[in-house]
Amino acid sequence: MPMNHWLLKSEPETFGIDDLAALPQRTTSWDGVRNYQARNMLRDSMRKGDTAFFYHSNCENPGIAGIVRIARAGYPDASAFDASHRYFDPDSPAHAPRWYAVDVALVRKLSRVITLDELRAHAGKELAGMLLLRRGNRLSVTPVSRREWDFILALE
Repeated sequence: MPMNHWLLKSEPETFGIDDLAALPQRTTSWDGVRNYQARNMLRDSMRKGDTAFFYHSNCENPGIAGIVRIARAGYPDASAFDASHRYFDPDSPAHAPRWYAVDVALVRKLSRVITLDELRAHAGKELAGMLLLRRGNRLSVTPVSRREWDFILALE
């Protein structure tokens, strides 16, 4: 089965690439996703071994900060069942989970952040189909084509 590529967004003030790098084994659960389209990708499409860009969003200089590998494929998001957790969902019972997570492991931080402005500069050509660059797209999980992946890595 071919490896897929993804882009995962996180606000660096909440959880950034440096937070991931500081964790034991540099691995964590990518949880708290509360959008059905993004959930479907976590649950149905992400596979162990896939790679993803770690994207810093909602900050002064949004952009791709690193690369992670999917260390565990989709499984029920435990935060949805914990009433004390900010992502608790009382309508998501454990026997029929609504929300899913994956585990990610840091592969590496990029030598520099590849900014959203830099990506947009290529939106008319090399990155014309990239979902991140589409007007109105706010998904925190998006697929990245092999061509887009290779082009972005060459920007580093």
